[in-house]
Amino acid sequence: MNHADRTADLAEIEQLLASIAHAWEAADADAFGRAFTDDASYVTFVGTVYRGRDDITESHRALFQAFTKGTRLAGETISVTFLGPDTAVVVGRGDTYKGRRRPALSKIQTYTLVREPDGWRVAAFHNTRRRGLMEAMQFRFAPGTRPAVR
Repeated sequence: MNHADRTADLAEIEQLLASIAHAWEAADADAFGRAFTDDASYVTFVGTVYRGRDDITESHRALFQAFTKGTRLAGETISVTFLGPDTAVVVGRGDTYKGRRRPALSKIQTYTLVREPDGWRVAAFHNTRRRGLMEAMQFRFAPGTRPAVR
């Protein structure tokens, strides 16, 4: 689909992603969880799988008090692909950080979004740590594996 026809959707999607970052920074697990569908899946960069809004909310309630306490999210969108009127796939880069200085974005993130009656929600999220050195070696020895989009 032509993105020119989807300007409002793109704005709503960016607002959803911003609300996720804001909830994270506020350590507000309930607000964080509201960004997800009731049956969403959430895969962390270490391979942990959470299933459903309640599981995602409660795991983040614990995370906000432990490993991610005091952190913020940094991110950028690489692409948004609409698969129909109510489904989109967002690929981006992201990371967590403390303080004011944003880090190099070491993770690749994929969101599958669906439009529900009250707005866009995350139906699936997958977070993968980027292995820059391994990637550089692969591109050097097999240059045909270098993607068109970086």
